[in-house]
Amino acid sequence: MSGTSGKPADARAGRRGRLFVISAPSGAGKTSLVRALMKEVPSLAVSTSFTTRDLRPTEQNGRDYHFVSKSVFADMVERGELLEHASVFDNSYGTGRAQVESALNRGQDLLLEIDWQGAAQVRKALPEAISIFILPPSRASLEQRLRARATDSPQVIARRLRDSVTEISHWHEFDYVVENDVFDQALAQLRAIIEGRGEALSGNRAGLAEFVRKLLD
Repeated sequence: MSGTSGKPADARAGRRGRLFVISAPSGAGKTSLVRALMKEVPSLAVSTSFTTRDLRPTEQNGRDYHFVSKSVFADMVERGELLEHASVFDNSYGTGRAQVESALNRGQDLLLEIDWQGAAQVRKALPEAISIFILPPSRASLEQRLRARATDSPQVIARRLRDSVTEISHWHEFDYVVENDVFDQALAQLRAIIEGRGEALSGNRAGLAEFVRKLLD
């Protein structure tokens, strides 16, 4: 079953943990930012999602994801054991419902690294969730990062780039939006949001809609 990683929060009596949901198009640097954020904010835990996709050479089962078969995943969906689930690039991803609720109820601040479809389901199930979307500085940068990752075939990279248009178009559904141009700056902005200092990074800030429009052109 899914668990959480990270050090336990200093829970106070009656305090419910905060749930942060981070989404981004593939190649925007979300995973690298989350890993760096976890080192800077040790009281924050990451929920380990389930997936049916293949394990990549750099990943560990139980750390990056819980890798399960399609039949096992389907059974979990049928039993209502997932807080959210979605299909992305022919694979399924989902978050364990009981594990998230348990962490929040004991005062643990928790982070979910999921796609925009899953984020929408989480917002519906847990309206108090704080959602963050990460944007690339340009489409060219997104393509460069995908190719540099060297984990996908040219055909998969091309499809990810096409699908990134749909993914980015959902940016306005999120509470906060961070542009990952300079890594350290984006990391500092994420930390500011986690620490309640993210007013300047709100999803409705001036100029953001125009930036995204140019990004999608």
